[in-house]
Amino acid sequence: MASRARRKKILKKTKGQYSTRKNVWTVAKNSYEKGQTYAYRDRRNKKREFRSLWIVRINAAVREYDMNYSQFIDKLTKAGIEINRKVLADLALNDPQAFKAIVDQVK
Repeated sequence: MASRARRKKILKKTKGQYSTRKNVWTVAKNSYEKGQTYAYRDRRNKKREFRSLWIVRINAAVREYDMNYSQFIDKLTKAGIEINRKVLADLALNDPQAFKAIVDQVK
């Protein structure tokens, strides 16, 4: 039956959960739907959190050269250098020499 198959599918997806969330149909259905809502929301929040992490890392690295993040980004755009924040943060963390070269070029 289709209704039973639908229930089995949801109960299978809630298998590892605690107490009645795994085996009582209405509780399991609500739990599954809530989990899907959180997953959808947090896939978007993850992007925000990583961007803010990159900004913090760039700011920390640039302060060694007597600049702050906003000044650095402003000079970077005026110099016509198009590098995204993800790459800049990675350079600042893993390749300080290359990051220093970018900062010197911007100054």
